[in-house]
Amino acid sequence: MGQLVQGQWVADGEEAADGRYQMTQSVLRNWISTDGSPGPSGSGGFKAEPGRYHLYASPACPFAHRALIMRKLKGLEDVISVSFVDPVKLGEGWVLAQGADPINGKMLLRGIYTLAEPDYTGRVSVPVLWDKQQATIVGNGSAEIIRMFNRAFDAWGRAERDYCPDALVEEIDAMNAFVAERINEGVYAAGFAGNQQAHSEAVIRLFDALDVIEERLTKSAFLVGDTLTEADIRLFTTLARFDGVYHGHFKCNLRRLIDYAALWAYARCLYAIEEFAETCDFEHMKHHYYASHLDLNPTGIVPEGPDVDWGLVA
Repeated sequence: MGQLVQGQWVADGEEAADGRYQMTQSVLRNWISTDGSPGPSGSGGFKAEPGRYHLYASPACPFAHRALIMRKLKGLEDVISVSFVDPVKLGEGWVLAQGADPINGKMLLRGIYTLAEPDYTGRVSVPVLWDKQQATIVGNGSAEIIRMFNRAFDAWGRAERDYCPDALVEEIDAMNAFVAERINEGVYAAGFAGNQQAHSEAVIRLFDALDVIEERLTKSAFLVGDTLTEADIRLFTTLARFDGVYHGHFKCNLRRLIDYAALWAYARCLYAIEEFAETCDFEHMKHHYYASHLDLNPTGIVPEGPDVDWGLVA
């Protein structure tokens, strides 16, 4: 859940300084490679093999949602197994329902972290990628996980689909950095701000960034180049939660997603892709935020609305 420190909201595993939200970075950052050699961070020994790895995820979390979309896009459902946590996250953290963890038999996600590192005291977050062979965590950074999914398992997945082509990687990285800081994390900066000034600054900064993306999408169907890339996946998971959660629960209410002509059309076009739609559970998303953040929503009441039609206009 979270706690109040000196009158300021501090989300689980995150910190606030002078009322301003700061997201804690993932600390477990090994890579899976085709031959088991080390990747850009962490240690080696994690070789791509079918059936060896297991993903712990939440349909509610936008960062875990990235991994679920990429797993489906690349056709890895039979290559990488998955377990889901319950939507409500309270004092014990993320909970795995009875029978939901056939790999390690844990009830709490924290138990997965301490199974890998008995003295682990860091943030317990999703997604988590588990190595069944070494009985340890490969990583808990969604950015690394989706990039591993994109290529490491091409021998068993859809190799013809490349969502981070070499020719576009620099532009994708630049777009990812902008979207991550200003939008993906920007909604949390507004929602978890500890005072009025921090909230107002975060909201204005967020909508300034959305305006930039809106303008970009008036000229292009995708964020980078003329094709779907991981940059679109990373933006989509925030857009999918915007009107249902962030607009109300996080008070990001200068405008709704549906008030943006280009952004709303873009989000619906992505949702029309079956791998995106199949991983979206809007009620689950809403239930998680409103029922888990009792410091922000003390009654735990989950709103009935908004009633948003994600279907494409004929």
